[in-house]
Amino acid sequence: QSEEQRKTLEAQTQKQQQLEQYKDQLERKRQNDALKQQISAQQYLKEEERRKDEEAVSRQEAMRRKTLEYEAELRRSTELAKVKAEAEGRILQERKNQDIRMSELRTSAREYRRTVIEAIRAAGSTIGTGFSEFISDREKLTASVLTLTGLAFGFYAAKVGTGVTGRYVESVLGKPSLIRETSRTSPLDIVRRPVGFVRSLSRTSRPDSALEGLVLKEDLDKNLRRIAVSAANTRKNSAPFRNVLLQGPPGTGKTHFAKGELPRFPCQNIWFSIKHINLATCSCSGLARYSGLEYAIFTGGDIAPLGKDAVTEIHKIFEWAKRSRKGLLLFLDEADAFLRRRSTERISEDLRSALNAFLFRTGEPSDRFMLVYASNQPEQFDWAANDRIDEIVTFDLPGREERLRMIKYYFKKYVEAAASGASTRIKLDGISDEHFVEAAKRTEGFSGREIAKLGIAWQSAGYGTNEAKMTPDLYMMVLDAQVRQKLLKSEWRVAAEGTASHRQEAVAST
Repeated sequence: QSEEQRKTLEAQTQKQQQLEQYKDQLERKRQNDALKQQISAQQYLKEEERRKDEEAVSRQEAMRRKTLEYEAELRRSTELAKVKAEAEGRILQERKNQDIRMSELRTSAREYRRTVIEAIRAAGSTIGTGFSEFISDREKLTASVLTLTGLAFGFYAAKVGTGVTGRYVESVLGKPSLIRETSRTSPLDIVRRPVGFVRSLSRTSRPDSALEGLVLKEDLDKNLRRIAVSAANTRKNSAPFRNVLLQGPPGTGKTHFAKGELPRFPCQNIWFSIKHINLATCSCSGLARYSGLEYAIFTGGDIAPLGKDAVTEIHKIFEWAKRSRKGLLLFLDEADAFLRRRSTERISEDLRSALNAFLFRTGEPSDRFMLVYASNQPEQFDWAANDRIDEIVTFDLPGREERLRMIKYYFKKYVEAAASGASTRIKLDGISDEHFVEAAKRTEGFSGREIAKLGIAWQSAGYGTNEAKMTPDLYMMVLDAQVRQKLLKSEWRVAAEGTASHRQEAVAST
């Protein structure tokens, strides 16, 4: 029983302890809640104080801004009132002074008018008196009239004489502006180049030597020699010249043939044809040089830009040509740019007038000048221009043999000559005749100018290597590149011709 009491007491004691602990926890919780409420209340009070401070600052800032705006408005009003008052004061002052200024101006004008009238009266009286005395004195009157007449005549004579003298000096010493190049020597050229003038006088040549070295059939040889000899004999006998058309692809030597500046090749490699039969020549010195004629060159493309002055310049050329003592070979290069059909081509009125002037000047055969036309497209000529042509020489593209000779010549000139005479020598390594034959075979369709450029390309490629050496591989590489460029240009031309054909068909259909 005592054991049970002890256990009961322990249980009660434990229960009492738990109850005390629970009460203690409740008290602590109550104290924590009270502390939190106190802290929250303090924070609330602080926030209220901060908000009130901010509101007070905002009210003060608003009052300050209103004060500044009021002060600014007050200053602006004051300035406006001041400016208005000053302007009204000036206006009032001007109104008060207007009567005074007007009175002063009226007084000044009356004085000026009185002074001018008195001066006019005095001058009129003086002039009238002098004129009356001059009229009454016959000797003075006659001398004055003669003097004035002499002065007027002298002024007019000096003006007209200066113009006539200037035009005469220009016609004798100068050349027309359209002429790009001429062998005709003027006194001014003699003064500038006396040595060259003396050499030109000492140079002699035979008329038929223009065709020396030609390798061709006998009848064609005679025909060509007849053209050269005929030009020389025509000049000697003062007979009318025959006009010649040189037609063919670009770069075939048309201009050089007429001038006589084709290079001298070691063998037959200048080529041209009559009636489309290929010829080869060793030395084509040209019609102008070996017929004894002077030559002058102008181009068809220079005429259109002259506009209204083109007609005057055309007449100047033919007047200048007539004054040649030896006779003149008048060479019109790129003639198709000027002598276009007037009926179908769209040309300006100025160019049409220039073409009419040219046809007027060339309507009759002349014993003073010989016309030589050069064109890539003579089919575009006006029919009246075709009627002025008496002989046609066609420059065709060279055949394989001619190309072979030209390739050898230009390779020797630009590569082998550079290898022996230049400061930087091009070394030849394995280049043989087989390579020249291959180049001649692959350059089908090349003109003489293009073959010359091929020689320059070989030279440039040789100089482009570190050792300045021309090898077979480099030789063939340059040849391949030039052939590809030729094919590309041919494609461009075909495409352009096709586009032009379609455009003409479209215009015709409309």
